[in-house]
Order: sequence, then C-alpha cells, then structure tokens
Amino acid sequence: MASLRSFLRSGKNAVSVVLRREFSKTSPAAVQVNVRDALNQAMDEELERDERVFLLGEEVAQYDGAYKVSRGLWKKYGDKRIIDTPITEMGFAGIAVGAAFAGLRPICEFMTWNFSMQAIDQVINSAAKTYYMSAGFQTVPIVFRGPNGSSAGVAAQHSQCFAAWYGHCPGLKVVSPWNSEDARGLLKAAIRDDNPGFISQ
Repeated sequence: MASLRSFLRSGKNAVSVVLRREFSKTSPAAVQVNVRDALNQAMDEELERDERVFLLGEEVAQYDGAYKVSRGLWKKYGDKRIIDTPITEMGFAGIAVGAAFAGLRPICEFMTWNFSMQAIDQVINSAAKTYYMSAGFQTVPIVFRGPNGSSAGVAAQHSQCFAAWYGHCPGLKVVSPWNSEDARGLLKAAIRDDNPGFISQ
C-alpha cells in the first residue's frame, strides 16, 4: 500500500517513466521475410524435396521472374525444372496441365492473373474439372501462381482481382495469403496437394 501511495504522490513524473519504459530489449524471435522471398523459399524447398516439381512461365528462369519470385532457382535447378515459356498463356498452361495428368507437379506462373484469362479453358475445363469428370480416377496436382489485384502503375489490364471469380469454380482451391508466413505455408501445401490450386499473391 505504501508503494502505491508513493507512486500516486509522484504524479506525472511516475506516469511518464512508465510510458517511456521499454518492455523488451530482445531481438525478434524470427527473421522478417517479405512475401517474395517466402514464395521463393517455398518453391526452393519443394523443388529440392520432390523431383516431380517444376516451374514454368514467362521470364521465370533466366530473368528470375518478372517480380523476382523465382530468383536463383534456374541457376540451382537448371533448364529442365525452371522453364521459360513464350508469351502464350493458353499454351504453357496446357503443357502444365498435361504434365500434371502424367504425374508431375507443375507450378504454372502467370505474370499477372489478368493474363490467366488467355488460359481460362485450361485452368477451368482441363485442370479444375478433371478429377470430378474422371470419377476420382485422374488427379491434377498443379499450382497456378502469380500476382493478383491492384498495384501502383500497372493500369487497367494488370489491376483486376480474380480470386473471388476463381473461387466460384468447382475443383479449384483458391488461397490469397495475408502475410509471408501464410504465403510460404500455403504454397508448400498447394504443391503437395493432388488437386489444382490457385495461389494469389
């Protein structure tokens, strides 16, 4: 009780000391990682863990990805597992779906989800519906990945968000990570899943 009286008598000085007090001087428990690096780590770990996993898309290999998400992967895994494609979304999405039918685990990267509209037949009719239409016989372990939604300076053709639209398509698992931990964990889970996944960043 005496210490409380002393505290109350000291008035504003005691309050200002309490407000200035730092509660912890220890460093954070985990290293801060941005979403780009978290996605890169997830792909690297899964490429190393499973030789059936490969990445294809525009500029994912030699250029390290338009947004540098695949940085360093081409140098580590080579041309057979990190594949640059021409600007033909329907074509490389079809190749990825066919590879998934054959038992591989492709990560099909769109430079932006707006361009996935060019490949909509492959994403919806070939990937998303095949498991159901084959009565559960044919799995499609594929991940469609890329940036989605508005961003500064990318104008109308790069600013739409298709997550809700794709989320209404049966057979497709759609995730939109909130932070880097979610991005890493959800991408790893999607790569290991036998169903088509849509990862929006």
